[in-house]
Amino acid sequence: MKKYELLTIIKPNMDAEEADKIIAKIEDTVKSLGGSVSSTDKMGRKKLAHDIQNFRDGHYVAQVLELDPSKVSEFRRQLSLNENILRTMFMEASKVGA
Repeated sequence: MKKYELLTIIKPNMDAEEADKIIAKIEDTVKSLGGSVSSTDKMGRKKLAHDIQNFRDGHYVAQVLELDPSKVSEFRRQLSLNENILRTMFMEASKVGA
């Protein structure tokens, strides 16, 4: 299992409760692939650097998760299927002191 960081931007036309459901769906997807989410940071609604799909802002969520490297491509595919997610940035977490 490797540690990864995921930054997700959710469409701004969702209220906080709907955004929480999307976050829970992401966590369920990680668990169904045999991984775990160790932290979730709801950063709130922020302005985008440039318009994405005619939206000027979005709900930002940062998560730290552990996932088997062989499941990463399937996880990314699942993220891309969610039409309420504007953008994601998925990267391997840096090792402290390495």
